Amino acid sequence: MQRRRLLCAVPGLWLGANAATAQTFPTKPIRYVVPVAAGGGSDLVGRTICERWAKVLGQTIVVENIGGGGGVIAAQTTAKAPADGYSLMQGYVATHGTSPATRKLPYDAVKDFTPIGMIGGTPNVLVVNASVPARTLKEFVAYVKTQPGKLSYGSAGVGSLTQLVMELFKQQSGTFLLHVPYRGIAPAFTDLMGGQTQAMFPGLAAALPHIRSGRVRALAITGNSRQAVLKDVPTLDESGFKGFDALQWYGVVGPAGIPPAIVSRLNETLNGVLQGADMKDKLAAEAVDPMPMSASDFGQYIGREVQRWTTLAKERNIQVDE
Repeated sequence: MQRRRLLCAVPGLWLGANAATAQTFPTKPIRYVVPVAAGGGSDLVGRTICERWAKVLGQTIVVENIGGGGGVIAAQTTAKAPADGYSLMQGYVATHGTSPATRKLPYDAVKDFTPIGMIGGTPNVLVVNASVPARTLKEFVAYVKTQPGKLSYGSAGVGSLTQLVMELFKQQSGTFLLHVPYRGIAPAFTDLMGGQTQAMFPGLAAALPHIRSGRVRALAITGNSRQAVLKDVPTLDESGFKGFDALQWYGVVGPAGIPPAIVSRLNETLNGVLQGADMKDKLAAEAVDPMPMSASDFGQYIGREVQRWTTLAKERNIQVDE
């Protein structure tokens, strides 16, 4: 009986120690890996968040940019780090959505990471070259169907979100456009504006300057509601494509096995930062809407993203050859 009572007491002792650790966490600087080169939109999102998050946590958060391989190198590095809460990464739709769906990776996007929390997302927008006669989504679908095999769309590369969203649109609209992959979104925009391709489905932040210049025309946007910066552009849902959605999203993950109490502290403080009075305006500069959620909900969100893009990639035979 004494031995049984002792064994039963051990979990309680562990929980007490775990909670005590969380109360003092963090006691040293936190490493925050951003899986892209410095200076881009994803990097700016991460630095904006970490600046305020560090003040709430009372510790320095050191942002480290590890680009290359569509985030694979950064994800590998993070997955292998100690699961103590001091190594975090800004996971996003590529590292924990489209890449797992379209290529063989040296990590499991679900099993090898601890979800901490969602930051937010920016919608994708269907844009066309200014010479395309369509002014609405309905007109564009009709136009494409009258030009079989003659029109093409650009993307940031095979397996990228820009390709997958357009393939989803093609599937649901019954249209065909030839895919022209590029090495990044900038050259894809160059050829779209030059008329070498006719359409693309980029993220809103990347598209806005070109929409405002008049070099491309926005026809529809993903998401549940219209965007303030494009008030006259309808969502795909209200344009007849019910439930059509896709986001360029950003969140925070760490290595698998971070103690729950530390995850809870990180999640609560991250959500507090996102709900700050000035944070919505700061993120709006990158066309990102804050999307605070629990760690559990974020983990489920990642699982759904991997599943939805994996299903589409199989149906459309999209695979990145390494």
